[in-house]
Amino acid sequence: MTAKSMTATSLATQNLVMKGMQASMAARTKAGLDLKSPVCIFGMCEALGVTVRFNDVNMEGMYDQKPKPRIHVSALRPLARRNFTCAHELGHHVFGHGSTIDELRDEQAQSVARPANEVLADAFASFVLMPTLGLREAFTRRSLDPNTASACDIYAVSCNFGVGQATLVNHLAYGIQMISPAQRAALGRITPKAIRTELLGEAVPEPLMIADQYWNAPTLDTEVGARLLLPPGVVVDTGILMPERDLAKGRVFRTTKPGITRVVIPGTSWATYVRVARREYVGLARFRHLEDTADD
Repeated sequence: MTAKSMTATSLATQNLVMKGMQASMAARTKAGLDLKSPVCIFGMCEALGVTVRFNDVNMEGMYDQKPKPRIHVSALRPLARRNFTCAHELGHHVFGHGSTIDELRDEQAQSVARPANEVLADAFASFVLMPTLGLREAFTRRSLDPNTASACDIYAVSCNFGVGQATLVNHLAYGIQMISPAQRAALGRITPKAIRTELLGEAVPEPLMIADQYWNAPTLDTEVGARLLLPPGVVVDTGILMPERDLAKGRVFRTTKPGITRVVIPGTSWATYVRVARREYVGLARFRHLEDTADD
């Protein structure tokens, strides 16, 4: 590929990314959401008239345009990945791409080698889940410079926005250029398992969600069997969240059964709803926190 053709490809990709960003803002506004806060993508889809269903299939996701808009997401993928996949499929809906099937792929794959519609859907998903204003505010609240933030700091921000560590790092590097290539490379060498081990002081296979004192999402979505690291002084329903131990950064809980519970720090404004779904739940997304599910 010549330098001229590489420049043309780069410009075309940049145009697609810009188009995806603009569409994400329009979609948030249409769904009645602001342009910076973390969002539950499944609830956003419902607000836009798109049904979401989890299926026991080995793929990323699928969008059915007819007879009515419906997104199918694999129940076998990690929760953060499901969030991004759902947002990606919503991008196909917003741009009128018609019914699509997205196979399993490497999260590190570079979008430049992908079809234009896929690049567009990825850009939409990135900006709808990780709006630039929201990320800037998240780092400011935590008094962090993204270029010097630790992997654990980045992990806390990724949890707040419901995305994976690698997804956030790549968006900071390639989507909004908030971190340098050197910081991108350094963070990319640290695995989620290593982060869990550093935070908990032991290696654990279960997923870990962090809701620090700067958490500003109205809900925290997780699954049965996962661990939560919540701020010191938090009060919870121990029927759903079982306390395990106290750490310097907060208290560790294990999710024990499906349900929705409000967690608070008495005497402060800090509060959020923890929504626990069955592990690898299959069914309509809106019923994922209920013990007895229904379908349409």
